[in-house]
Amino acid sequence: MAFRLKWSPEAVEDIESIARYIEKDSAFYAKAVVRKIVETAERLREFPEMGRIVPELGRKDIREIIIYSYRMVYQLTEKQILVVAIIHAKRSFENAMEYYDLQ
Repeated sequence: MAFRLKWSPEAVEDIESIARYIEKDSAFYAKAVVRKIVETAERLREFPEMGRIVPELGRKDIREIIIYSYRMVYQLTEKQILVVAIIHAKRSFENAMEYYDLQ
């Protein structure tokens, strides 16, 4: 059974921000990174538990997949996957938790 995939407004904003930042140096690489993030999220529809549990939270419903230098954080429910955030790996996850309401 395929899960429904949704993107939070914050995650969409994250992708747009990532693309703008990378595009300053390379439009090609910016598109490649965004494509990889979107394709990975789409694969979650069939394999929703392929991400690991976020270590800082320890909750089975909040998982992440590392894509290049980014952590794609998503919440898994019975029938839906919500992509919550795309966070740069160097960014403090504790600070991001408040912004994304991941507590």
